[in-house]
Amino acid sequence: MPILHSSDLQTPCYLIDEQRLLRNLDKMRWLREQSGARVLLALKCFATWSAFDLMSQYMDGTTSSSLYEVRLGREKFGGETHAYSVAYADHEIDAVVACADKIIFNSIGQLQRFEQASRHVMRGLRLNPQVSNSPYVLADPARQHSRLGEADPVRVEEVMHLVSGFMIHNNCENRDFALFAEMLDGIEARFGHLLSRVQWVSLGGGIHFTGDGYDLEAFAARLRAFAEKYGVQVYLEPGEAAITGAATLEVSVLDVLHNGKDLAIVDSSIEAHMLDLLIYRLPARIEPDRGDHRYMVCGKSCLAGDIFGEFSFEQPLRVGDRISIQDAAGYTMVKKNWFNGVNMPSIAIRRLDGRIDPIKSFSYEDYVESLS
Repeated sequence: MPILHSSDLQTPCYLIDEQRLLRNLDKMRWLREQSGARVLLALKCFATWSAFDLMSQYMDGTTSSSLYEVRLGREKFGGETHAYSVAYADHEIDAVVACADKIIFNSIGQLQRFEQASRHVMRGLRLNPQVSNSPYVLADPARQHSRLGEADPVRVEEVMHLVSGFMIHNNCENRDFALFAEMLDGIEARFGHLLSRVQWVSLGGGIHFTGDGYDLEAFAARLRAFAEKYGVQVYLEPGEAAITGAATLEVSVLDVLHNGKDLAIVDSSIEAHMLDLLIYRLPARIEPDRGDHRYMVCGKSCLAGDIFGEFSFEQPLRVGDRISIQDAAGYTMVKKNWFNGVNMPSIAIRRLDGRIDPIKSFSYEDYVESLS
C-alpha cells in the first residue's frame, strides 16, 4: 500500500497525529505514576475511537455524559467506565448501569430515584463547590442557579450511606496550578468532613496540566497529599488536556476575493466543523501565522459570521492552496453537523511510524440518513 502524505488527503479532513498525541499521553503516564491518580478520558470532548488503541495504553478508562457515551467507553476503550449524566431517564438507567463500573448522579433526587436500579455498581454524587475558574458564563458549572451538582453539605450528609464517592468538576481550561490549589483548598473547607467518608473522589476535567509551563510536579504532589489526607482514590477526567494540539483540520481554498479585506473561502465551515469556536466567539489558529499577506479565512456556509479568523501568510493565497487549522480535536468531531449540507470532514490518523491511515469518510447517504 502506498504511503499517504497529508497533501494527498481529500479536504476537508480531520488529521489526528499520534506523535503529537503522545506528548500529552507521556505527561499523563508520569502524573499517574507520581500522584497515584487515575486518569479517565472525557468522551464529551473527544470520542474518535480509532485513536483509542494508543490512548488506552496511557489512561485508565473513560467518563461519560450520556448512555451512548458510556456504552462507547465500555465497548471501544475498556478500562474503568464511569457513567455521569445531568439526568437519567427511566427507560435508559438499566442500560447505563450495565455498562458502568461507577455511576455518578447529578442530584440527590436522581440518586434516590434510582437507588435500587444502581444497587449493583459503585455510586457517586456530583458536588458543586460554588466556585470555579471559567471565563465563560455558558460553561461555568458554578454559575448562579446552576443545576450541576449538590452544594449543601448538610443535605449531602443525609445520603452518605448511598454513595462511595464524589465527583467535583469546577475547572475550565485552568492553566494555573496556584488557582487549582486555591480552589481545592475551598473544596476541602466546604466538604472535607465528607471526603474522608468515601473511597474515591473525581476532580473532573478542565485542568490543563499537559500544557507548556504547567507545574506538573507541584500538581502531582498536591494530588497525592489530597489522596493521603482523606484516604481516597483520586480521579481526573481530562478532555482537552488529553488531545490539545493533536489534530488539524485540513482545508483547501476555493475562492479568493476582496471586500475591504482580502478574503479566502475554504471548503469547510466553522459552524459545521469547529462549532465550539463559534459558540465562544474564538478565532481558529494556524501556524506559523506570519508573512506580509493577510487574509480573513471564511467558511463556505451561508452564515455571514462563518469566519475562522484573520491570518498572515508568506505568499498570496490561490485557489487550491491547503491550510492546516490547529487544535481541531477537542469539541470538534463530537460537535460536527450537517449545517447547509456541507460535507463533513473525513477522518485520518498519522500513526507513530508516519503512515497516514484514512479512517472515515462521509457521503450524501450519511447526510440523508441523518435526516428523517
